[in-house]
Amino acid sequence: MTLLRHTHGGTITERQALTINPAKTCQPIGAMYAALGIHRCLPHSHGSQGCCSYHRSTLSRHYKEPVMAATSSFTEGSSVFGGQANLHQALQTAFTTYEPDVVAVHTTCLSETIGDDIPQIVQKATEEGLIPEGKYVIHANTPSYVGSACTGFANMTTAMVDYFSASASPDKVAGRINVIPGWVEPADMREIKRIVRLMGLEAIVFPDTSGVLDCPQTGKHELFPRGGVTVDQLRATGDSIGTIALGPVCSGPAAAQLTTRCRVPNTVLPLPIGLHATDAFIMALRKYNGGKVPREIADERGRLLDLITDMHQYFYGRTAALWGDPDQLASLSQFLMTIDILPKYVVTGTPGTKFLKRMGEVLGDRKSEAQVRQGPRADMFLMHQWIKNEPVDLLIGNTYGKYIARDENIPFVRHGFPLLDRVGHQYIPTVGYAGAIRLLEQILQVTLDKIDRESPEEQFELTL
Repeated sequence: MTLLRHTHGGTITERQALTINPAKTCQPIGAMYAALGIHRCLPHSHGSQGCCSYHRSTLSRHYKEPVMAATSSFTEGSSVFGGQANLHQALQTAFTTYEPDVVAVHTTCLSETIGDDIPQIVQKATEEGLIPEGKYVIHANTPSYVGSACTGFANMTTAMVDYFSASASPDKVAGRINVIPGWVEPADMREIKRIVRLMGLEAIVFPDTSGVLDCPQTGKHELFPRGGVTVDQLRATGDSIGTIALGPVCSGPAAAQLTTRCRVPNTVLPLPIGLHATDAFIMALRKYNGGKVPREIADERGRLLDLITDMHQYFYGRTAALWGDPDQLASLSQFLMTIDILPKYVVTGTPGTKFLKRMGEVLGDRKSEAQVRQGPRADMFLMHQWIKNEPVDLLIGNTYGKYIARDENIPFVRHGFPLLDRVGHQYIPTVGYAGAIRLLEQILQVTLDKIDRESPEEQFELTL
């Protein structure tokens, strides 16, 4: 807090080689989260024990569930001579002790820097009989010094296609689609499956952390919960009639690879957060179900529109600052524009070239009124400097924004990853029309709470 109060406004100096409080997390966390979306999968961190501990603890603190993962536990010797022996021992221990169906290996900075060849190591482990019959080892390259958790998620999801997807027949299965949900909460994946089911379609959702990181309390710990996409389902993705990828950064690469590998046509859409992005998702589903939209979904959309209409007076003309993952930021910003809140400041530490163009399309003729930044120096320090110069009415982002919210007395809606100081986000969706209603309720709560808190006695009203 003391450090934040020393953040200065005024002229902002462009930094060339310094990031302060980055607006991203590292690749292996995304890869580990994606791997947990496979049924009976044990994520494996090929690197030091400290890396794995950090990734596990961050995921556990966000989802409030024990996250199981293995590690190659590099020592000084492994760092010099390579980690093959460590990974072989780890695979043998994992399959004999924990009996997973899949071990999903992701690399770290250390193993990438020394140049470990994971496919070669796994091939040798197979030859030596360390991988039992009917068990699988997949891998993704995820050094922390490039990309972010989003690209780590994308790389591991693409690995699922590379290792499992196959086409058993030249004829595709009518009425069955693949949905790649992107990095969203388990509740969001559950909601996506509900929407597809209501539209009369069968969906293979991968990865799928619903039923894995939002498990009911039964009094008994299960190392491998009931949820997750199965290996058989992953194999069947090659025979689906189409793929819908939700989020170009997290889901687009796997969808493109599935098209290349199995000739399954794909459609890449924004994450279905808010009115228009959910409309696009529903319209894409209509192409596969004969054009029908069930009454239940139409009613949910109508309730969302009713809430927007009733509460528009509290949204109109306000400004917001957002940070986090590019797929989420683009859809959240579009939703804010729908309700006449301007996303005035938007930052993401995830590198790339297309996010700025996407945000330009979202902002339209108001893009000159907003500041959008992407890359290493797009960090929370820059965000705070902008806010010091010209405050906003609302903050939306992960837990790391709470210091700015307190320092500047700005209403704060927690969204994204990680959320370390609240509970319930893994159970309540923010995708779809119902999820948009939830988001609006959160925005209204924090906005009206501030009005109540700061209004003078003569203006303190029972009904707003």
